[in-house]
Amino acid sequence: MESTAKGSYVLANLAEVVERVLGFLPTKALLRAACVCRLWRECARRTLRTRQRIAWVSALEPGPAENHALVRALARELEKVHVLPQTVLYIADAETFSGHEECHEQKKARKRNSKETALALEKLLPKRCQVLGLVTPGIVVTPMGSSSNQPQEIEEGEAGFALLFPKIDGVKIHTFHFSKDVKNRVFDESKFAEAGLKNNPDLRVVLLFGYNSWKTGATRFLHQIVNPLNEKSIILAGGQVESFTSLTSENTHAQPGDACGVVGLAFSGPQIQSATVLLDQDVADERTAEAAMQRLKAANIPEHNTIGFMFACVGRGYRHYKTKRNMEADAFRKFFPNVPLFGFFGHGEIGCDRIVTGNFVLRECNDIKDDLLHGYTTVMTLIHLGSTKANQA
Repeated sequence: MESTAKGSYVLANLAEVVERVLGFLPTKALLRAACVCRLWRECARRTLRTRQRIAWVSALEPGPAENHALVRALARELEKVHVLPQTVLYIADAETFSGHEECHEQKKARKRNSKETALALEKLLPKRCQVLGLVTPGIVVTPMGSSSNQPQEIEEGEAGFALLFPKIDGVKIHTFHFSKDVKNRVFDESKFAEAGLKNNPDLRVVLLFGYNSWKTGATRFLHQIVNPLNEKSIILAGGQVESFTSLTSENTHAQPGDACGVVGLAFSGPQIQSATVLLDQDVADERTAEAAMQRLKAANIPEHNTIGFMFACVGRGYRHYKTKRNMEADAFRKFFPNVPLFGFFGHGEIGCDRIVTGNFVLRECNDIKDDLLHGYTTVMTLIHLGSTKANQA
């Protein structure tokens, strides 16, 4: 009884011990523990503030007919993660996310509805969380468990991932959306400032995703967005996706289903470093793919607390590399074995060879503005979000 009383006293009065114990809890359990008493609430808040590493949930196995695999994986893994997400980027394969009917012994599986699937994902996440969801023809994903796991290029079949960005000191991440106005051919560039993409000296990286690119005027509209942002001090990367399914900062269901536009994520903060390389049509074997990764490696971007993105054309992958699968993801891992890689196969790519370093000097010879819109290419991107606290290692 005496030892129990001493233990109760310690857990009710000694913040150092309480924080040490709470530090072992995943975030959902930590938030429940914060309801115990005032001391535990303050300890839980301090613990959450130290959790500034990116986490992710990946889905590589087909789910039950009524749910996409990513819904099931996210519901399961959110009980285990050690971050409180403030921004989430999820990407899933278009075919099974949006739904299709399969005949098996003359029985039809229920057709999935993309809005229902998106809503199911959003309901799993914190209410104040920014969520951007995309569906694409193929997925590039690093399996859960370790950043050194082998990234996979999944060109066919059910797959997806969700990147969970917590609040990070010195870094601001926000979503944006520009929809084409059919009544006005000229884009109002004042909207860039409203979205934090102009008059923002801390802006470092912009990930852009065009949707419904088959619509008349979609390519022209994408040029209207990309060209004014094509500054040497900003990394631009992304591609053309099938559609976007979630953008919780606004009512996405109010958008016409056949509208076209651009959505994305903007990363601001003086500590952010980034680099991109373009793999053009001449990159067609292991040697040339690795040469491109060597260019990215030469940027000397810190690899701790860094994430990689791969935006590739649907015409690349194993078809481009003469049936050899996972060529570009394997080449990336060879040079960046501890950086997780995510991305997609889409209908067009955005990016170029560009480096933005810590002292904000661009190491590039070309003074002419780069052409950022491509086809039949791959754009590889590194984003370093700054150093994290020692106890986050």
